[in-house]
Amino acid sequence: MGTLSCCLLLALALLGCRNVAARKCDLQGLWRNELGSNMTLSALDATGTFSGSYHTAVAVTNKQILVSPLQGAQQQRGAKGQPTFGFTVQWPFADSTTAFVGQCFMDRRGKETLETMWLLREEVPSRKDTWKATR
Repeated sequence: MGTLSCCLLLALALLGCRNVAARKCDLQGLWRNELGSNMTLSALDATGTFSGSYHTAVAVTNKQILVSPLQGAQQQRGAKGQPTFGFTVQWPFADSTTAFVGQCFMDRRGKETLETMWLLREEVPSRKDTWKATR
């Protein structure tokens, strides 16, 4: 009886691991970063696009920070289930736009993490000032 229960537990554990491995990253929902910013993403539509909102905790402005709209797209899900994506955020409290690109990763426990890079472009008064407009 001890051997049967041990095998049953092992089988259940293996099935549980298989289910986590079969899961794929899902961008929909609330995401928070280590700086305290958060974003909410809608479900993907049939073409892989999504929308949402971004509330930054980090900004160089004297103006009130507002929740900002975002628009994005995700690659069509492949067999690996760790898709790449991109989105832009238009900051209504600043004269700038940020483009983010990244990939969603899922660890063995099923925890999803977004790894991203970004470029921010702010408005400048003339073309001669363009060198200082992108970070």
